[in-house]
Amino acid sequence: MKLYKKESIQHVNASLEECWAFFSSPSNLQKITPETMGFEITDFDNKSMYAGQIIQYKVSPLLGLKLPWVTEITFVKENSYFIDEQRFGPYALWHHKHFFEATENGVKMTDLVHYALPLGFIGRIMNTLIVKNKLKAIFDHRRVMVDQMFNSK
Repeated sequence: MKLYKKESIQHVNASLEECWAFFSSPSNLQKITPETMGFEITDFDNKSMYAGQIIQYKVSPLLGLKLPWVTEITFVKENSYFIDEQRFGPYALWHHKHFFEATENGVKMTDLVHYALPLGFIGRIMNTLIVKNKLKAIFDHRRVMVDQMFNSK
């Protein structure tokens, strides 16, 4: 199984507490996800983020096909970082770390995703042709949305 990495760094014009409050709330994820992903939370306990929290989604990453995706919040250090991991979904492995670091001008936000695809050789071809570019587009969209919400004040 081939493991891939996607890193994204963005500076956010907000306090650490504002940043944390927004990004650690699963209900805000839809606001920064492209509509083309058909992202929908189907089950969430509406509690503040905690280790062990399970969140269920439906996503349409390709051809409008709705796929279930289940993630677990595995680690949380308030105002510092959290990690979500796929428990069921389109990836063979999905491990997403979200880091928040106060700076003089706001917050340095770093996303680090390690992922793997199923189907061996076919999965590697799919990553090259589709998945890598789709993830780039998702993070590019998030960058624009975060800029609009926080950095255009």
